[in-house]
Amino acid sequence: MYHAFVRRRLRRGFEHDLSQGNYPALVRRTAAGVVHTFPGHGALAGTRTSREELEAWFGRLFRLFPVLRFEVEEIAVTGGPRRTIVTVCWRDWGEAADGEPYENTGCEVFEIRWGRAVWIRQYLDTKVIHDSLARMAAAGIEEAGAPPLIPVAEGELRG
Repeated sequence: MYHAFVRRRLRRGFEHDLSQGNYPALVRRTAAGVVHTFPGHGALAGTRTSREELEAWFGRLFRLFPVLRFEVEEIAVTGGPRRTIVTVCWRDWGEAADGEPYENTGCEVFEIRWGRAVWIRQYLDTKVIHDSLARMAAAGIEEAGAPPLIPVAEGELRG
């Protein structure tokens, strides 16, 4: 029963909340010290270590990819409420800030404790991301060529 609840909540989070750009709803369901890691290099890469940093990252993601839709392909859940590990495999598509189409596939692995994500690791085709960011930067979209949003001091983000 618990695993079914977690699957339903995450499917709704991806296919409804994220697909409508409502990332604050997801960020509210994370721990204050959530650790979020996005692979690769560039504007979206790096590791963030707080809810505020994660919200700033999502803001950048949706500025760079203002139309983004998710379809969940599979969700695997293990553990109980004290420590739940979840893998969500998805496909996303949409439109980049330069008007070009975007499509990717990937998985995210979460550790959830008592209903709050404490860490999130993303695994996806980073070449698709890098190519999109490079194309947008070449078109004059400055944020696409910006350094990653990473913490430099308490309450500050660089990038």
